[in-house]
Amino acid sequence: MTNQPILQNIRILDFSWVLAGPYATRILADFGAEVIKVQPLLPEEAEDAFSRGYYSTWNRNKLGITLNLNKGEGVAIAKKLVAISDAVVENFTPRVMANWGLDYESLKRIKPDLIMLSMSTMGSTGPQRDYVGFGPTVHAFSGMTYLTSLPGKPPMGPGYAHADHVAGLVAALAMLGALEYRRRTGEGQYIDVSQVEAMASLLGDAVLEYTADGRSPEPMGNRSAEAAPHGIYRCRGDDRWCAIAVFNDEEWCRFCRVLGDPSWSEDSRFATSARRLENADELDGWVERWTIQHTAEEVMNRLQAAGIAAGVVQDARDLVNDPQLRSRGFFVELGHPELGKTVSDAVPIRLSRTQARYRRAAPTAGQDNDYVFRDLLGMSAGDITALRKQGVI
Repeated sequence: MTNQPILQNIRILDFSWVLAGPYATRILADFGAEVIKVQPLLPEEAEDAFSRGYYSTWNRNKLGITLNLNKGEGVAIAKKLVAISDAVVENFTPRVMANWGLDYESLKRIKPDLIMLSMSTMGSTGPQRDYVGFGPTVHAFSGMTYLTSLPGKPPMGPGYAHADHVAGLVAALAMLGALEYRRRTGEGQYIDVSQVEAMASLLGDAVLEYTADGRSPEPMGNRSAEAAPHGIYRCRGDDRWCAIAVFNDEEWCRFCRVLGDPSWSEDSRFATSARRLENADELDGWVERWTIQHTAEEVMNRLQAAGIAAGVVQDARDLVNDPQLRSRGFFVELGHPELGKTVSDAVPIRLSRTQARYRRAAPTAGQDNDYVFRDLLGMSAGDITALRKQGVI
């Protein structure tokens, strides 16, 4: 591992909030970018313990400043920071940054080689550009909520903001591409990420199937059109489950051997992959009669030993104690001045020579005001004091 982080000397001004934008900039910060997190001035009572913990999860390794962008002085300071930054990241609806005079056309006049990344629900163009949304909204627009349902049941969706994570990864990838392009050409550019498009691009062949024959794929729950058994099966214990997938006749034979070649496995209804798919309900019943006798871990380990795809349906407690994740250093512990020890997930990317580094927990509100305003912008102590009194910082 080299001594220099891969994104050292890259400075990013981060106006983003909630999850998608902060996740993108957290990845960049983990690999050495100096990310300056811009926070609004909020009274302490505006945040509860959950909000502080949520913010802490997605903003480690960043510097934190407070800035009131509803005041002209605050916008002027933001523009000074743009002038010394490599990139700007925001995930508001398109009209917000323009209302502050901080849209790309305005900012590139300040710094022509600036990279600006915008992450909005629908993208910066089109008739629905100003629609607002969070993860569940994006899931619904993208088609994911419909397809992640049980057959014949109302749409459910994944139950958490999966779209925010996807959009954050897409945004980080786009930023790296733009930084490389600027390194080669000296030119900045505007990056427009639609979170709905990012999510819709992961729907597999659903769109292709409809455009090819006019048939819209139906929700399948935990079933598969190619494998049986394929699902989540109850195991011994309270609310314990294991996911199992058997894709071909060879795997089926190995699966049956693990189960002790029970007599029902020789039923003609289960003789081929096609027959097993036709009789999936009956097959699932037999499989679960076996899994219910064993713990989820026993089911997983026995099937994995035979080369069958199987995995415990893990909850948060399982994840925190997972020996595989712990062996790879997946959990990051950092000390926070208000929250104490915090635990978050490591970046899921391992580079052999320039690994991610976890230097500091998320900043408290305005924690780095003095460094940013005094050391980077050259403000005097008197200037900073006056701006605080005016409610600008």
